[in-house]
Amino acid sequence: MTGKRDLLDIRDLTKEEIYLIFEKAKYYKFQRKKGNLISDILKGKSIGLLFRKPSSRTRLSFEVAIIELGGNPIFLESGQLQISRGETIQDTARVFNLYLKGLVVRTFEHSEVETIARLVEFPVINALTDFLHPCQILADFFTIWEHRKNLQQVIVTYIGDANNVCNTLILASDILGVRINVCCPPEYSVSKEIIKKMKQPALLKINDDPKVFISESDVIYTDTWVSMGDEAEKDRRIAIFKKFQVNSELVKNAPSNFLFMHCLPAHRGEEVTDDVIDSKNSVVWQQAENRLHVQKAILDFLYSNKKE
Repeated sequence: MTGKRDLLDIRDLTKEEIYLIFEKAKYYKFQRKKGNLISDILKGKSIGLLFRKPSSRTRLSFEVAIIELGGNPIFLESGQLQISRGETIQDTARVFNLYLKGLVVRTFEHSEVETIARLVEFPVINALTDFLHPCQILADFFTIWEHRKNLQQVIVTYIGDANNVCNTLILASDILGVRINVCCPPEYSVSKEIIKKMKQPALLKINDDPKVFISESDVIYTDTWVSMGDEAEKDRRIAIFKKFQVNSELVKNAPSNFLFMHCLPAHRGEEVTDDVIDSKNSVVWQQAENRLHVQKAILDFLYSNKKE
């Protein structure tokens, strides 16, 4: 196997490498605003996008990023591939290895991206699994960094379901030295597996009262209560999470300059109300824009840095 780099888990990156990606994203953002769109980092390379789940921002940002880096994106909707008829992911990965120079995977089981990465000789990027969402969280912390610069002076409070976004926020906070609070129902709390992966567990505080950490929160982050694959228990989840809605009443005691974040899509009237997501504190559209610049930076990093 070559010395290629993958991004399957936020822990595949060091603190220094995350900041290097931020600097690259800052550069690409500046260049795009000047109208300088095309680079040759991926010149002559066809990059597959294997998606088993619906997507708006992830697909668009990666396709545009690959094109603007000089590459050729090929969207691979799983229902149109032979894996939908029973071909193993191992056999499919071996075929990908014959044709492609990179793969972006959005799927359910985290083990699937790990299996593919073992079988191919090019970089593999986790664009979301049920366990982790590293590309999203890199864009989120890049957004916070743009506003606050010194991340170690920032306190992030996540409110809602301890899902893949929450898992990755915790692990990224651990790497970056960021204080993080998680407010969630006991039934949907942070897993022991995630806590065991932390090197600095003292950075994490967990509570089932969403009001507890509001006054100290520089960032208030929420996500959907019903993730893809959880639709069967939608009614139960909505009933349990009702008191975890981020609304004007909840955030009235937050610092006046707090940042509201949501990875989108937002279910307005459920996890967040219009008066918060559309407020002056909201940076959700900056988050969405930064997905593009950070995807470029990730691709640049992976294709410029090989394992020794």
